[in-house]
Amino acid sequence: MADSEVPDSFGTVQCPVCSDKFQPATINAHLDNCLSGKDNPKLSSTDNEPPSKKSRISNEYPPCTSAVTPAGTDTKSSSTSSMFSMFQHKQKVSAKERDENTSNTQINDASTSTDKKCVSLSVRALLNTDKPLAEKLRPNTLEEYFGQNKVLGEHTLLRSLLQSQEVPSLILWGPPGCGKTTLAHIIASSSKKNGTARFVALSATSSSTNEVREVIKQAQNELRLFKRKTILFIDEIHRFNKSQQDTFLPHVECGTVTLIGATTENPSFQVNSALLSRCRVIVLERLSVEAMGSILKRAVDALGIQLVPVVDSGDGCSASAALPSEPEVYIEQKALDTIAHLCDGDARAGLNGLQLAVQARVASHRAGMSEPSGVAMRVLIQEEHVKEGLQRSHILYDKAGEEHYNAISALHKSMRGSHENAALYWLGRMLEGGEDPLYVARRLVRFASEDVGLVDPAALPQAVAAFQAAHFIGMPECEVILAQCVVYLARAPKSVEVYKAYSNVKACLRNHRGPLPPVPLHLRNAPTRLMKNLGYAKGYKYNPAFSSPVDQDYLPEELRGLDFFTWTPTDQ
Repeated sequence: MADSEVPDSFGTVQCPVCSDKFQPATINAHLDNCLSGKDNPKLSSTDNEPPSKKSRISNEYPPCTSAVTPAGTDTKSSSTSSMFSMFQHKQKVSAKERDENTSNTQINDASTSTDKKCVSLSVRALLNTDKPLAEKLRPNTLEEYFGQNKVLGEHTLLRSLLQSQEVPSLILWGPPGCGKTTLAHIIASSSKKNGTARFVALSATSSSTNEVREVIKQAQNELRLFKRKTILFIDEIHRFNKSQQDTFLPHVECGTVTLIGATTENPSFQVNSALLSRCRVIVLERLSVEAMGSILKRAVDALGIQLVPVVDSGDGCSASAALPSEPEVYIEQKALDTIAHLCDGDARAGLNGLQLAVQARVASHRAGMSEPSGVAMRVLIQEEHVKEGLQRSHILYDKAGEEHYNAISALHKSMRGSHENAALYWLGRMLEGGEDPLYVARRLVRFASEDVGLVDPAALPQAVAAFQAAHFIGMPECEVILAQCVVYLARAPKSVEVYKAYSNVKACLRNHRGPLPPVPLHLRNAPTRLMKNLGYAKGYKYNPAFSSPVDQDYLPEELRGLDFFTWTPTDQ
């Protein structure tokens, strides 16, 4: 920091441009305004020409003055401008360029005033862009954020905190495409606009611990010199291991950084418990069909695509006498509804699917045109076109994550409740999501013994046969075999008698105090003379040698009379 920027004994900082003194908390905002000429009329009056398009710095500052000051020119203003000559680039702006810039500015102002809530795009820009539509249309305000009313609806606590710029440390947990990264970008946009905090975004998939430490060091300097907080956004925070996550602990604790982590995995298993205690976990749900409809409607309006009812237009393409430079694109409402249903609550997949459908239809029509005809083409996007881009709903399923355990739990409970319809559904969710069929078959074998048991002894052979068949032929042929076994187990009578009895045995063994009781001598094997002399197998009654039931004890003396089928553990 320059000498003129060092705080004096009264706690103020002198501006190097206008030499006025300001509080450390307001110096940054003043510097931005002062350098752009808003707070310094001497700088703003130097040049009233429209900004050039070639350099960002030259757009913000007036051009350098010559060494010779013309008569009648304010020498103080000239010296002030020349003081910043090192930051400026000399450039000559022709009258034609000034007219183009002025025209572009007027057009942009008109489009902004028409609809301030939508990003102004065009179909041509969509076709020529190298960014996904989901990235280009990412919302910047909470008003444009759809689908999470439980967490960010009107009068909710989190929304009030965000609007007041009191951002707490957060862990955003939700499925892909539900708005985790978008919410972080909204917080960043709001922070930059108000100048209340510095926003830094990192990804755990590509960032190292050294980068995190460097950001924390910068945050400490910002807080000490300018009293400005730092918001650190870590995308895919579950990719950091436990020791890497420990790096944040002391700095989140003392308020050096406000941490916002985004994850698709259950934070209870993937995020350090000490870090969880310092953050608030926000659960974001998959977007509903209604929310997806609102998001797609916003995208259609931003692109200038017109909604039409269902029509029969042949190939969906025609020509009009409009300007040939811009294609006219129409989309059926049914096509938008289809995207909203097929994207499985993933806004990213839905928007990118819309982009793919538009690009494919326009490119297909252009390829079929023999030569330019001087008329604009009209392209109609119908339901079959979006279905071609989204051939099937991508099912949210992670074979190693929480959804894996959620689905198998739902399958098990549906069979236990004898609801064959629901059991088949959850089986399909798992198999269509890519689950290993042998894993499902192993769970069915366990269910046959745990929940059906002896009330239907054929259930276990059925499950074992299903496992072997699935192992022999694999997917997709084994689908019906597993479905048959699931329906059989769901319809079978249920009994947990054996399961509960064995659970009581385990509880008895775990709760026993002192040494376990020895095996009674008459139940021990006596293969040698010495063991027989010691009393092994003495008094044992060989049951097949008796025609009637034999009165004989088989439990240790301490446990005689205990029935594990009816006994209830007192201390587990």
